[in-house]
Amino acid sequence: MSIRENLLRLTGRIERAAEGAGRDPKSIQLVVVTKTVGVEQIREAIDCGVKLLGENRVHEALEKQAEIGRASVEWHMVGHLQSRKAKQAAEAFDMIQSVESISTAEALDKRCGVLGRSMPILIEVNTSGEEQKYGVSLEGAESFIRRVARMRPLRVEGLMTMAAFVADPEEARASFRRLRELANELATKNIEGASFRVLSMGMSNDFEVAIEEGATMIRIGTAIFAE
Repeated sequence: MSIRENLLRLTGRIERAAEGAGRDPKSIQLVVVTKTVGVEQIREAIDCGVKLLGENRVHEALEKQAEIGRASVEWHMVGHLQSRKAKQAAEAFDMIQSVESISTAEALDKRCGVLGRSMPILIEVNTSGEEQKYGVSLEGAESFIRRVARMRPLRVEGLMTMAAFVADPEEARASFRRLRELANELATKNIEGASFRVLSMGMSNDFEVAIEEGATMIRIGTAIFAE
């Protein structure tokens, strides 16, 4: 299938999942993940109406932006961000979805202050409990967010998680549910400088379950670019 056909098929699946959960499909944003994807394929996706691109590495984003530009799309950092790359990331991205360390947040805060810009961010939470996964713990999320929310160039707009990669998407449901429940709990705390309107969760193998559990943003690559 072509990228256009894959996007059409994906849109149908998103709509059915949302409607089955009693949700408006328009409330779910699609972030098209372009890790290892060539520039021509990305251009084709943009021509099909894609507005949000997600990259896992800063240097790959910069290389692609040099050819594609930034005028027609937003670029989101969706991979692990090291503090030493934060300066470049603050300039390259429109949103950082993977903030999970104070050192990285501080580096972003400092650079955004120099640039005179605010940066919307998501806090990455480890909801699966896997040691190899990045993210703050469920138990430590509130105190972490309170610290980051005081960094005024940064705007905490929600949470992000990566569920365990499993053959049966149902096995990922608990991870997504934990993130939604955490967001609901934190929203009652009225943390100044933080909102929880965005829940970024769900990828090609499990996004329908994520939508059922409240995802407002899904990160899809394979389902779009696989032939």
